[in-house]
Amino acid sequence: MKRKPDIMSIIGIILAFGLIVFGIMCTRDAETEKYVFVPEAIKHFFDLPSIIITLGGVIATLMFMFPASQFAKIPKHLLIVFSPKVYKPEVYIAKIVECAKKARANGLLALEEDTNEMTDNFMKNSFQMVVDSVDQEKVKEQMDCWLANLDDRHNADRAFYDKGAEMGPAFGMIGTLIGLVNMLQNMSDMDALGPNMAVALITAFYGSLVANALFVPISNKLRVRHEEEYLCMSIIAEGVQAIQAGENPKLVQERLIHMLPEYKQKKFMPAEGGSDDGESGGKKGK
Repeated sequence: MKRKPDIMSIIGIILAFGLIVFGIMCTRDAETEKYVFVPEAIKHFFDLPSIIITLGGVIATLMFMFPASQFAKIPKHLLIVFSPKVYKPEVYIAKIVECAKKARANGLLALEEDTNEMTDNFMKNSFQMVVDSVDQEKVKEQMDCWLANLDDRHNADRAFYDKGAEMGPAFGMIGTLIGLVNMLQNMSDMDALGPNMAVALITAFYGSLVANALFVPISNKLRVRHEEEYLCMSIIAEGVQAIQAGENPKLVQERLIHMLPEYKQKKFMPAEGGSDDGESGGKKGK
Protein backbone atom coordinates (compact mmCIF):
# COMPACT_ATOMS: atom_id res chain seq x y z
CA MET A 1 0.00 0.00 0.00
CA LYS A 2 1.58 3.23 -1.18
CA ARG A 3 1.59 6.44 0.84
CA LYS A 4 0.66 9.80 -0.63
CA PRO A 5 1.20 13.25 0.93
CA ASP A 6 -2.08 14.81 2.04
CA ILE A 7 -1.83 18.31 0.60
CA MET A 8 -5.04 19.43 2.32
CA SER A 9 -3.68 18.57 5.78
CA ILE A 10 -0.36 20.28 5.10
CA ILE A 11 -1.99 23.43 3.71
CA GLY A 12 -4.61 23.41 6.45
CA ILE A 13 -2.21 23.44 9.39
CA ILE A 14 0.03 26.04 7.73
CA LEU A 15 -2.99 28.27 7.06
CA ALA A 16 -4.35 27.80 10.58
CA PHE A 17 -1.20 29.02 12.31
CA GLY A 18 -0.29 31.45 9.56
CA LEU A 19 -3.63 33.27 9.73
CA ILE A 20 -3.43 33.45 13.51
CA VAL A 21 0.03 35.05 13.31
CA PHE A 22 -1.25 37.34 10.54
CA GLY A 23 -4.15 38.42 12.72
CA ILE A 24 -1.83 39.13 15.64
CA MET A 25 0.54 41.29 13.61
CA CYS A 26 -2.08 43.08 11.53
CA THR A 27 -3.37 46.12 13.40
CA ARG A 28 -5.20 49.27 12.42
CA ASP A 29 -3.38 52.56 12.75
CA ALA A 30 -5.45 55.01 14.81
CA GLU A 31 -4.28 58.04 12.88
CA THR A 32 -4.36 56.85 9.26
CA GLU A 33 -7.09 54.21 9.82
CA LYS A 34 -5.08 51.86 7.63
CA TYR A 35 -4.02 48.34 8.43
CA VAL A 36 -0.32 47.94 9.14
CA PHE A 37 1.91 45.06 10.13
CA VAL A 38 3.56 45.21 13.53
CA PRO A 39 5.89 42.19 13.89
CA GLU A 40 6.69 43.22 17.46
CA ALA A 41 3.07 42.41 18.41
CA ILE A 42 3.89 38.70 18.34
CA LYS A 43 6.02 39.20 21.46
CA HIS A 44 2.90 40.06 23.45
CA PHE A 45 1.61 36.54 22.85
CA PHE A 46 4.64 34.81 24.29
CA ASP A 47 4.40 34.19 28.01
CA LEU A 48 6.45 31.39 29.59
CA PRO A 49 4.19 30.83 32.64
CA SER A 50 1.20 30.52 30.31
CA ILE A 51 3.01 27.94 28.16
CA ILE A 52 4.00 25.94 31.23
CA ILE A 53 0.48 26.00 32.66
CA THR A 54 -1.28 25.09 29.41
CA LEU A 55 1.04 22.82 27.44
CA GLY A 56 2.70 21.37 30.52
CA GLY A 57 -0.66 20.72 32.16
CA VAL A 58 -2.10 19.02 29.08
CA ILE A 59 0.94 16.79 28.60
CA ALA A 60 1.11 15.89 32.29
CA THR A 61 -2.58 15.00 32.37
CA LEU A 62 -2.30 12.86 29.25
CA MET A 63 0.65 11.07 30.86
CA PHE A 64 -1.59 10.38 33.85
CA MET A 65 -4.46 9.14 31.66
CA PHE A 66 -2.65 7.07 29.02
CA PRO A 67 0.28 4.59 28.93
CA ALA A 68 3.66 5.48 27.46
CA SER A 69 2.88 3.36 24.40
CA GLN A 70 0.24 5.90 23.40
CA PHE A 71 2.84 8.67 23.27
CA ALA A 72 5.11 6.43 21.21
CA LYS A 73 2.38 6.22 18.56
CA ILE A 74 2.32 9.99 17.97
CA PRO A 75 4.90 9.93 15.09
CA LYS A 76 2.93 7.12 13.45
CA HIS A 77 -0.31 9.07 13.78
CA LEU A 78 1.26 12.20 12.30
CA LEU A 79 2.47 10.09 9.37
CA ILE A 80 -1.09 8.82 8.89
CA VAL A 81 -2.39 12.41 8.95
CA PHE A 82 0.14 13.98 6.57
CA SER A 83 1.20 11.01 4.42
CA PRO A 84 -1.50 8.33 4.62
CA LYS A 85 -1.80 5.00 2.87
CA VAL A 86 -4.11 5.33 -0.12
CA TYR A 87 -7.13 3.03 0.06
CA LYS A 88 -9.00 2.64 -3.23
CA PRO A 89 -12.22 0.64 -2.83
CA GLU A 90 -12.59 0.22 -6.59
CA VAL A 91 -9.25 -1.62 -6.72
CA TYR A 92 -10.42 -4.06 -4.04
CA ILE A 93 -13.74 -4.56 -5.83
CA ALA A 94 -12.00 -5.31 -9.12
CA LYS A 95 -9.72 -7.88 -7.46
CA ILE A 96 -12.57 -9.55 -5.60
CA VAL A 97 -14.69 -9.78 -8.77
CA GLU A 98 -11.71 -11.28 -10.60
CA CYS A 99 -11.35 -13.88 -7.84
CA ALA A 100 -15.11 -14.54 -7.89
CA LYS A 101 -14.98 -15.31 -11.61
CA LYS A 102 -12.01 -17.62 -11.19
CA ALA A 103 -13.61 -19.44 -8.23
CA ARG A 104 -16.85 -19.78 -10.17
CA ALA A 105 -15.06 -21.37 -13.11
CA ASN A 106 -12.35 -23.45 -11.41
CA GLY A 107 -13.31 -23.80 -7.74
CA LEU A 108 -12.05 -22.16 -4.57
CA LEU A 109 -8.69 -23.93 -4.66
CA ALA A 110 -7.91 -22.03 -7.87
CA LEU A 111 -7.52 -18.89 -5.72
CA GLU A 112 -4.43 -20.19 -3.93
CA GLU A 113 -1.97 -18.58 -6.35
CA ASP A 114 -3.82 -15.24 -6.22
CA THR A 115 -3.88 -15.40 -2.43
CA ASN A 116 -0.11 -15.86 -2.22
CA GLU A 117 0.43 -12.79 -4.41
CA MET A 118 -1.80 -10.50 -2.32
CA THR A 119 0.01 -7.75 -0.39
CA ASP A 120 -2.91 -6.62 1.80
CA ASN A 121 -2.71 -8.71 4.97
CA PHE A 122 -6.43 -8.58 5.75
CA MET A 123 -7.33 -9.61 2.20
CA LYS A 124 -4.69 -12.33 2.10
CA ASN A 125 -5.67 -13.84 5.44
CA SER A 126 -9.36 -13.74 4.53
CA PHE A 127 -8.87 -15.53 1.21
CA GLN A 128 -6.46 -17.98 2.84
CA MET A 129 -9.26 -19.19 5.11
CA VAL A 130 -11.44 -19.78 2.05
CA VAL A 131 -8.68 -21.66 0.24
CA ASP A 132 -8.11 -23.76 3.37
CA SER A 133 -11.82 -24.70 3.36
CA VAL A 134 -12.59 -23.15 6.73
CA ASP A 135 -16.28 -23.30 7.62
CA GLN A 136 -18.30 -20.28 6.38
CA GLU A 137 -19.50 -19.37 9.87
CA LYS A 138 -15.95 -19.49 11.18
CA VAL A 139 -14.74 -17.27 8.33
CA LYS A 140 -17.47 -14.73 9.03
CA GLU A 141 -16.80 -14.83 12.76
CA GLN A 142 -13.05 -14.35 12.26
CA MET A 143 -13.41 -11.42 9.86
CA ASP A 144 -16.00 -9.75 12.10
CA CYS A 145 -13.52 -10.09 14.97
CA TRP A 146 -10.74 -8.51 12.90
CA LEU A 147 -12.98 -5.60 11.94
CA ALA A 148 -14.10 -5.10 15.55
CA ASN A 149 -10.49 -5.09 16.73
CA LEU A 150 -9.58 -2.54 14.05
CA ASP A 151 -12.45 -0.32 15.15
CA ASP A 152 -11.57 -0.60 18.86
CA ARG A 153 -7.88 0.09 18.26
CA HIS A 154 -8.53 3.18 16.17
CA ASN A 155 -11.10 4.49 18.64
CA ALA A 156 -8.54 4.15 21.43
CA ASP A 157 -5.99 6.09 19.39
CA ARG A 158 -8.44 8.92 18.71
CA ALA A 159 -9.41 9.06 22.39
CA PHE A 160 -5.89 10.30 23.18
CA TYR A 161 -6.37 13.39 21.00
CA ASP A 162 -9.98 13.88 22.06
CA LYS A 163 -8.86 14.08 25.68
CA GLY A 164 -6.08 16.48 24.71
CA ALA A 165 -8.69 18.70 23.07
CA GLU A 166 -10.73 18.64 26.28
CA MET A 167 -7.76 19.39 28.50
CA GLY A 168 -6.45 22.36 26.46
CA PRO A 169 -9.31 24.80 27.24
CA ALA A 170 -9.53 23.40 30.78
CA PHE A 171 -5.93 24.30 31.58
CA GLY A 172 -6.41 27.58 29.75
CA MET A 173 -9.17 28.34 32.27
CA ILE A 174 -6.93 27.28 35.14
CA GLY A 175 -4.27 29.73 33.91
CA THR A 176 -6.91 32.43 33.63
CA LEU A 177 -7.96 31.88 37.23
CA ILE A 178 -4.33 31.95 38.39
CA GLY A 179 -3.76 35.23 36.59
CA LEU A 180 -6.91 36.77 38.01
CA VAL A 181 -6.07 35.71 41.57
CA ASN A 182 -2.58 37.17 41.29
CA MET A 183 -3.97 40.35 39.80
CA LEU A 184 -6.58 40.79 42.54
CA GLN A 185 -4.02 40.18 45.26
CA ASN A 186 -1.74 42.88 43.85
CA MET A 187 -4.21 45.58 42.88
CA SER A 188 -2.06 48.13 44.70
CA ASP A 189 0.94 47.29 42.50
CA MET A 190 0.04 48.84 39.16
CA ASP A 191 3.17 47.44 37.52
CA ALA A 192 2.00 43.88 38.23
CA LEU A 193 -1.46 44.32 36.74
CA GLY A 194 -0.30 44.02 33.14
CA PRO A 195 1.74 40.80 33.49
CA ASN A 196 -0.93 39.12 35.63
CA MET A 197 -3.66 40.05 33.18
CA ALA A 198 -1.49 38.75 30.34
CA VAL A 199 -1.18 35.37 32.05
CA ALA A 200 -4.93 35.36 32.62
CA LEU A 201 -5.75 35.94 28.95
CA ILE A 202 -2.88 34.26 27.11
CA THR A 203 -3.39 30.91 28.88
CA ALA A 204 -6.95 30.86 27.55
CA PHE A 205 -5.56 31.67 24.11
CA TYR A 206 -3.02 28.84 24.28
CA GLY A 207 -5.66 26.40 25.52
CA SER A 208 -8.00 27.15 22.63
CA LEU A 209 -5.12 27.07 20.14
CA VAL A 210 -3.86 23.68 21.29
CA ALA A 211 -7.35 22.18 21.24
CA ASN A 212 -8.72 23.61 17.99
CA ALA A 213 -5.60 23.83 15.83
CA LEU A 214 -3.91 20.58 16.89
CA PHE A 215 -5.82 17.95 18.85
CA VAL A 216 -9.25 18.27 17.22
CA PRO A 217 -7.94 18.28 13.60
CA ILE A 218 -5.65 15.30 14.26
CA SER A 219 -8.48 13.32 15.87
CA ASN A 220 -10.87 14.10 13.05
CA LYS A 221 -8.34 13.27 10.33
CA LEU A 222 -7.60 9.93 12.04
CA ARG A 223 -11.35 9.25 11.98
CA VAL A 224 -11.43 9.98 8.24
CA ARG A 225 -8.48 7.64 7.67
CA HIS A 226 -10.20 4.96 9.74
CA GLU A 227 -13.38 5.22 7.67
CA GLU A 228 -11.38 4.87 4.45
CA GLU A 229 -9.62 1.73 5.71
CA TYR A 230 -12.72 0.28 7.36
CA LEU A 231 -14.73 0.62 4.14
CA CYS A 232 -12.12 -1.35 2.19
CA MET A 233 -11.91 -4.01 4.89
CA SER A 234 -15.71 -4.32 4.93
CA ILE A 235 -15.72 -4.72 1.15
CA ILE A 236 -13.16 -7.51 1.46
CA ALA A 237 -15.17 -9.26 4.18
CA GLU A 238 -18.40 -9.05 2.20
CA GLY A 239 -16.73 -10.17 -1.01
CA VAL A 240 -14.91 -13.12 0.52
CA GLN A 241 -18.09 -14.43 2.13
CA ALA A 242 -19.98 -14.08 -1.15
CA ILE A 243 -17.25 -15.94 -3.05
CA GLN A 244 -17.22 -18.73 -0.48
CA ALA A 245 -21.00 -19.00 -0.81
CA GLY A 246 -20.61 -19.43 -4.57
CA GLU A 247 -22.56 -16.33 -5.58
CA ASN A 248 -22.63 -15.03 -9.13
CA PRO A 249 -19.65 -12.67 -9.78
CA LYS A 250 -21.97 -10.03 -11.26
CA LEU A 251 -24.13 -10.04 -8.14
CA VAL A 252 -21.01 -9.85 -5.99
CA GLN A 253 -19.84 -6.83 -7.96
CA GLU A 254 -23.19 -5.05 -7.62
CA ARG A 255 -23.32 -5.69 -3.88
CA LEU A 256 -19.83 -4.33 -3.32
CA ILE A 257 -20.45 -1.27 -5.49
CA HIS A 258 -23.49 -0.41 -3.40
CA MET A 259 -21.31 -0.35 -0.31
CA LEU A 260 -19.54 2.71 -1.74
CA PRO A 261 -20.68 6.30 -1.11
CA GLU A 262 -23.14 7.47 -3.74
CA TYR A 263 -20.70 9.78 -5.49
CA LYS A 264 -18.27 6.88 -5.95
CA GLN A 265 -21.03 4.63 -7.24
CA LYS A 266 -21.78 7.16 -9.96
CA LYS A 267 -18.12 7.15 -11.01
CA PHE A 268 -17.93 3.37 -10.96
CA MET A 269 -21.19 2.32 -12.54
CA PRO A 270 -20.90 3.96 -16.01
CA ALA A 271 -17.68 2.07 -16.64
CA GLU A 272 -19.30 -1.20 -15.63
CA GLY A 273 -22.94 -0.93 -16.56
CA GLY A 274 -23.24 2.17 -18.72
CA SER A 275 -25.62 3.89 -16.31
CA ASP A 276 -25.32 6.43 -13.51
CA ASP A 277 -27.90 4.57 -11.50
CA GLY A 278 -26.53 1.66 -9.54
CA GLU A 279 -29.64 -0.56 -9.74
CA SER A 280 -30.46 0.14 -13.39
CA GLY A 281 -26.82 -0.46 -14.31
CA GLY A 282 -26.90 -3.76 -12.49
CA LYS A 283 -30.07 -4.87 -14.29
CA LYS A 284 -28.57 -4.10 -17.68
CA GLY A 285 -25.54 -6.19 -16.78
CA LYS A 286 -27.59 -9.27 -15.94
